[in-house]
Amino acid sequence: MENLFGLAIAFVAIFSGLMVVLHRNPMVNLVSLIINLASAAIFFLLLGGQFIAAIQVIVYAGAIMVLFVFVIMLLNLRRELDPPKGGRIQKILYLPAALALAAGLVYAALGPRIALPAPPPPGPDFGSVERVGELLFTDHLFAFEFVSLLLVVAMVGAVVLAKRRLD
Repeated sequence: MENLFGLAIAFVAIFSGLMVVLHRNPMVNLVSLIINLASAAIFFLLLGGQFIAAIQVIVYAGAIMVLFVFVIMLLNLRRELDPPKGGRIQKILYLPAALALAAGLVYAALGPRIALPAPPPPGPDFGSVERVGELLFTDHLFAFEFVSLLLVVAMVGAVVLAKRRLD
């Protein structure tokens, strides 16, 4: 039963990820991204990482998505919903690219299997507050600070772009 539930969540995660990339409406993209992040939190729950799942929902599906909503509202993306003009090379190459992607997916699904060693089972402190804090502020401190800086730069860039459009 747990495997069936995991497969259903995987389907939801894949479908919502495709909606993030393929849909033209930015608000639909945002809602799909929230669903995708929530399904990732469910995967963490299935693996036994309750703290990581809670942080996933609070930080990403909550706080970061609120920032994305403000940026989308600030930029007023209605003009970008019109289809772009031109794109002759895309019209020529989309079918071969789609066929190559489909062939690669079929090969990945049905091709030869590579025997990988099974990962070790998670330790008793997997997903605990102490372990996450230790990893976040020791091994992954640079990545943590870099992502926070990147988010600040993205928000400043969105404000600058919105200000240019209003002038």
